[in-house]
Amino acid sequence: MRPLARRSVLGLGLAGLAAIPLAARAADAQAAIAPVIALDNALLAAMKAGKSAPFQQRYQALQPVVARVFDLGQVLQVSIGPGWSGIPTQMQGLLFSEFERYTVATYVANFDSYDGERFEVTPTLRAVGENQVVQTSLVSASGKPTRIDYVMHDEGGSWKVVDVLLDGTISRVAVQRSDFRQILRSGGARGLISMLERKVADLSRGAMQ
Repeated sequence: MRPLARRSVLGLGLAGLAAIPLAARAADAQAAIAPVIALDNALLAAMKAGKSAPFQQRYQALQPVVARVFDLGQVLQVSIGPGWSGIPTQMQGLLFSEFERYTVATYVANFDSYDGERFEVTPTLRAVGENQVVQTSLVSASGKPTRIDYVMHDEGGSWKVVDVLLDGTISRVAVQRSDFRQILRSGGARGLISMLERKVADLSRGAMQ
């Protein structure tokens, strides 16, 4: 075998060094996208089950996926803001439990029928500070897309959803922050828990009290 010229050897070495960060970025992208794909698959299953399956049954199927994919503790704390630290620990636990129920019930209520829809996930990410945004679309059978983006945060190598952007721009956390803080000012943590309980009952049409 003919020996390689020194320039060729250096070129191969530099190419190898360049490939490492590209491969790492690709792996990071896949790691950030994977939880969103898992959520999309679970939502599609809920849609296909539809209202022929009891609300509670669809809730139980979706709850572990939502709990795994979202950093609900972080979402709740950001939604409440600085007042979180002043809420007693036991009340924080009650708030988290009811907020999780509310989040899952919202998905169950809004993804309750199927008419040939499919989810599409854009393979490239958009950086927003330390976070990455995964862009998805719920595409109807006619081809009309509804954009739903997920803001992902790396928690020690595990990517979690920390916000949802409807139409790619409307922050669910920002909307919650406005609503939650108004309720906290008038009714405190207990008032917020009561509001979430009512929301869950309404979303489930009384199936979950």
